[in-house]
Amino acid sequence: MARPTAETPKKLPDNYITMEGLHRLQKRRQTLIEERPLVVEQIQTAREMGDLSENAEYHAARERQRNIDKELSFLDSRIAILKIIDPSKLPKDTIRFGAYIKLKETTIPDKEEIFHYHLVGIDEVYDRDDGILQVSFASPLGSAMIGKKVNDTFIVEAPKGQRTFEVLEIK
Repeated sequence: MARPTAETPKKLPDNYITMEGLHRLQKRRQTLIEERPLVVEQIQTAREMGDLSENAEYHAARERQRNIDKELSFLDSRIAILKIIDPSKLPKDTIRFGAYIKLKETTIPDKEEIFHYHLVGIDEVYDRDDGILQVSFASPLGSAMIGKKVNDTFIVEAPKGQRTFEVLEIK
């Protein structure tokens, strides 16, 4: 087994995304666009109730409208600069963007734990139902694993101290 290393992580641009990730962002954007007219209607209805200074429905609807507008603005600016990467066209023998990775944490020898990760862009980290954890390539773990091969061991500087991992599988 190779000795673990704590190398300087490789820095990738923060605008990489998979096609699946882009579709998720576009779907969220469309949901917000469809929700906005309903919120504007709620504002109008609440406004017609009279005194706006103590109208909780009005203030809640205005707050929701501001949040929708803010998120739409953010999504529009992110989508405009994202670069779609097709993971199927990248080398398969090393961990790279879009890879599915099986790691064994060996920090505490008597308490080894297996993790399944999908290495994705910063805009596509979300909870999944299949037990695979999304990890951003920009995170300490994500950047530390880039370029590693099966059986490589590496160290990640985590908030609770160093963690050691061994690469078991790359897909």
